[in-house]
Amino acid sequence: MRRSAEQNKPAGADGFGLWRKWSLFQAHGPSARRRSVLKLALAPALIIAILLAGCDLPYFAHAAYEEGHLLWNRRPIIQVLQSPSLAQATRQRLETVLEVRRFATDLGLQVGGAYQTVTTVDQNAVVWVLMAAPRDSLSPYLWWFPIVGYVPYRGYFRRARADAEARAMERKGYDTFVRPAIAFSSLGFFNDPVMSNLLELSRVELAGVLIHELFHRTFFLKSDVMFDESSANWIGNRGAVEFFAQTEGADSQDAAAAKGIYESDMKFAAFLLQKEGRLLKLYQSGLPRDEILKRRVAVFTEIKADYARLKPLLSGLERFDLDQQQLNNAVLVNYLIYFHNLDHFAALDRMHHGDLRATIASIIKLAQSEPNDPFHAVWKATLNAPRATDVAATSIGRPIGDLSFTLTNPRP
Repeated sequence: MRRSAEQNKPAGADGFGLWRKWSLFQAHGPSARRRSVLKLALAPALIIAILLAGCDLPYFAHAAYEEGHLLWNRRPIIQVLQSPSLAQATRQRLETVLEVRRFATDLGLQVGGAYQTVTTVDQNAVVWVLMAAPRDSLSPYLWWFPIVGYVPYRGYFRRARADAEARAMERKGYDTFVRPAIAFSSLGFFNDPVMSNLLELSRVELAGVLIHELFHRTFFLKSDVMFDESSANWIGNRGAVEFFAQTEGADSQDAAAAKGIYESDMKFAAFLLQKEGRLLKLYQSGLPRDEILKRRVAVFTEIKADYARLKPLLSGLERFDLDQQQLNNAVLVNYLIYFHNLDHFAALDRMHHGDLRATIASIIKLAQSEPNDPFHAVWKATLNAPRATDVAATSIGRPIGDLSFTLTNPRP
């Protein structure tokens, strides 16, 4: 069953109606090695959504087999580390996983039994995720599954099946984007293993991904994928900076690399905010649809050119290929999910004098105080925050544009 999403008037004091009626779970992404390909992590809930799609039994059976395979083949990291033939690079990363677990506990995150095990996978992508959006809107296309409800993606364990569905969506007039997902978090429902392909990341990237996922395990706001992912993205990057500063020293090479990723994300978030506003102005202009589609080509060209100028200023570990991708609304929506109002989280951190544990607790408390508009709650709390002195941070203020929508026209 599917439903479309249409834009509405701005909702919430920050101008963002957010993407309501989404699933209890979410796909995770942008994570690491973005220079060559956008690799995204996958929440198990996407798997659960697949498993609950009983109306498609072959799809169900294949998904159940693949998920069971991942969990069944877990091996304790401590046991793997005892092997004398283990490659040094792999050993270092597995030791980093265990160190990050201890650090995350100190941050107040609910680590539990997560990432005590490792599962070998024989491909870079655990699953392929399809996203779609109308060609004249930044609202995502929504798929509906029993129990978990509406989600802005559908997962496939075979790239060919994802591509085939993307082509079918394109014939119906949608923009599409198929992306790989290389990891998952079950939000605490299971003791998630570390996928072996994650061990190919640098230690800096790996630490950020794990802290990101452990925040999801600690706190998840139902039906607000954008807040869940943007907050986890900021916490993962900020946490990696703190982790290496504590374990290796603030002036260490890894701490500097982590800070470079953090600052790059702040710059990229500010860039996306501006370009989002540019597109929304066009899409909400009231012009004929054919004229909007014609003019958006020039906007996409502008976005790619402007990003090409920004790209050299970003960390080498955090350079997306936005200037080389064929842009459409689905591609941009995929990025927007993870980079909304990161400057507000940074402002909250300044209010807590860089005490990340206190900042994380504050983010959770504020989101719980205003679950229908958590970005607004954070924005209000940071109105009197000390101004940023770091040139990478953006100014504090309300975001540009609106992505609010309501669900309409249900159809099987």
